[in-house]
Amino acid sequence: MPQTIEVRTAAFADLTTRTFHDLLKLRIDVFVVEQNCPYPELDGRDVEPGTRHLWLTDGEAPLAYLRILADPGGVARIGRVVVAPRARGAGHAGRLMAEALAVVGERPCVLDAQSHLVGFYARHGFAVAGPEFVEDGIPHVPMRRPGNALT
Repeated sequence: MPQTIEVRTAAFADLTTRTFHDLLKLRIDVFVVEQNCPYPELDGRDVEPGTRHLWLTDGEAPLAYLRILADPGGVARIGRVVVAPRARGAGHAGRLMAEALAVVGERPCVLDAQSHLVGFYARHGFAVAGPEFVEDGIPHVPMRRPGNALT
């Protein structure tokens, strides 16, 4: 029988200690260890009242994760987009992005994409919004998705 994949959304205050541990472990395993990129993973933004954590789980461990930050001016910022190595290639990143954009709603949204993922984010309505830059040794491109509200 196929396993059910669930999407979960929570503010920091609603995360259990175990869930936060598992989400951080996934982020660190991929961004710090796999990508060999030591950086300050605990940046203080996870605990902000406007931050929303979204992840997919099979009931055992997170398969994919991202966070939505509340930036100034009503702009949402998507970051820390990650898929567990065991879950790659199954469309989890696309499903998670669709869920995130439903949470973002009408607000404009920004992110800093790893350069090789620009096409993925473009399929979700994001466009390059500035020149490429290197962060922690990895090329990135700022991207923006306009708000859907009529002006």
